[in-house]
Amino acid sequence: MLLVFEVSGDHEGSLGLNAIRLREDTMIHTGLIDPQTIIQAAGPWALVGVCVLVFIETGLLVGFFLPGDTLLFLTGVLSLTGHFVEPLWVIILAVVVAAALGDQVGYAIGRRSGPAVFERRNSGFFSRASVERTAQFFDRFGGSAVMVARFVAVVRTIAPVAAGVGRMRWSVFTIFNIVGAAVWASAVILGGYGLGHIPGVADFVAKYLDLVLIGIVVLSVVPLVIRLVTVRRSSRAGS
Repeated sequence: MLLVFEVSGDHEGSLGLNAIRLREDTMIHTGLIDPQTIIQAAGPWALVGVCVLVFIETGLLVGFFLPGDTLLFLTGVLSLTGHFVEPLWVIILAVVVAAALGDQVGYAIGRRSGPAVFERRNSGFFSRASVERTAQFFDRFGGSAVMVARFVAVVRTIAPVAAGVGRMRWSVFTIFNIVGAAVWASAVILGGYGLGHIPGVADFVAKYLDLVLIGIVVLSVVPLVIRLVTVRRSSRAGS
């Protein structure tokens, strides 16, 4: 038996958000991720957790493996089910601030450390080839690359650091950073929020949150594994 959130519909069949309640129910779950534990552990701090993950993904080089887009999309859906106590506009604003601050930190790291921050790594996502691809990305899009990079996984993590290494003007970077954070967070969260209004979608996500989270992990990890295998094979072939 497991306590899960249920969102009941109103008398017209539309999604009723004022009838969120806990019910005891049996459900198929993996046993690896218990939605009850997650919800109770996060509680009113769910938004803080989301913002921390967004900050890590955009501000620290170790955050490239985090599913930022999927996380924000899921945040938009779950904003309809009572998982977040804050209104939608507060959620979006908080994520925008976290994303913008993350990029500013990444920029500062790159500007302070210089090329050495990448040269210490000779394989994987932070190889010289990855840096060269990011440099080409900047050459193609100019200052707007900071904004465009928000929508490209991995590049989103490398771009602010690369901008700092390349000595992009702080004022230019900051403007595109804030605009990009606002567009990215708003678009992805509102996309999930809109999908959540489809009858049954938000209810399904809330009820089977464990399966949804595992799906997110799989979808996030598989491309990374494929990428790492490809890079290693290319390195071996080159040597």
